[in-house]
Amino acid sequence: MAQVTLTVCTTCRKTVDGTRVAEEPRPGLRLYEALRAADLPEGVRVIGNECLSACDNGCSLVLSGGPERWTYIYSHLDPDAHVDEILQGTAAYAATPDGIVPWRERPVIFRKQSLARIPPQKD
Repeated sequence: MAQVTLTVCTTCRKTVDGTRVAEEPRPGLRLYEALRAADLPEGVRVIGNECLSACDNGCSLVLSGGPERWTYIYSHLDPDAHVDEILQGTAAYAATPDGIVPWRERPVIFRKQSLARIPPQKD
């Protein structure tokens, strides 16, 4: 199984009606810590990053798997409610050769909260 990386923005804040909520510890850091503490699917690692420049979109993460796979950016994630769905979606992504999981097989948050997808960077 290929190496898959979840990159979590550790500085993300929750947004309510377009306003960032001052909450400590920040929800992005809480999401990162929850994923690091979880039983990760085989071949998956979690790394933190101080900013993904998705500040108006609440907690965000990047799901990537190398130059042969699509990369996805997900937003509006909740560290208290979405960890299991993130792990489910990540396991499905890791099981594919190209990162494309059939739409109906994706967890709801991966269907509804996708901010962007980036094509493979192979030559």
